[in-house]
Amino acid sequence: MSIQSQFVPINGCDYYVESAGSGPPVVLLHAGIADSRMWDTQFHAFAAGHSVLRYDQPGYGRTAPTPGPFTPREDLRVLLNHLGWARASLVGCSMGSRTALDFALRYPDRVDRLVLTSPSVNGFRYTGPTSPLAAQIDAAELDDDLALVNELEIQMWVDGPRRRPEQVAGWVRQLALEMNAVALANEGVAQEQPAPSVEGRLHELRPPTLIVVGEEDTPRTRATADWLMGQLDHARRVDLPDAGHLPNMEQPEAFNAAVLAFLE
Repeated sequence: MSIQSQFVPINGCDYYVESAGSGPPVVLLHAGIADSRMWDTQFHAFAAGHSVLRYDQPGYGRTAPTPGPFTPREDLRVLLNHLGWARASLVGCSMGSRTALDFALRYPDRVDRLVLTSPSVNGFRYTGPTSPLAAQIDAAELDDDLALVNELEIQMWVDGPRRRPEQVAGWVRQLALEMNAVALANEGVAQEQPAPSVEGRLHELRPPTLIVVGEEDTPRTRATADWLMGQLDHARRVDLPDAGHLPNMEQPEAFNAAVLAFLE
């Protein structure tokens, strides 16, 4: 498979971008504890029948923090224009799902299908209990101990509330630690403009939507998925066992099968 890699200048920032394959366009949008490497398995599998794009957001992976404010949905629009893609299906995870949803509401005619993995949504009010790790993360941040912050965040998101670290595949945790370390080192540098609330707007969402969530993800994420299913009468949902916040990495075969069937 031929992979095209390039840096695309957008709003004063050089985005690291990879594309491959041919066929209906698909964009992969990474989570906030990761970068485009989280999609390694999907990038190659999806490119067998699709034109696939993945990229690093400012301050993640190989994209340096932008010197000024940026809006993820608008930068995605510029990337699509750069490739000459009028429309695409969007597959986002966590932070990436928030960008995908924001883009689909702003530019409905440019989205074919929408996959919201481990969804994060502006406008959802979570009223459940806070993770006991949250206070430890705050304390580690005050001590400027980024290594400890990194490990605790991976425990919170990747391991989940019911699993011990040794119950998660070692390569998944290691890659997550490597990706999140870059994000933490750049935290607070890039000035992302927050997406508007989706509350009261989800009835405008046109594309067919698939929601994917790991059964071992945080209560907040699973509650977000529940809320979306209650708001979207045309959405489907897939729950993947033995998977946390990055279910595509932990259960790639099941994830790929569900998403490719939905896309096709």
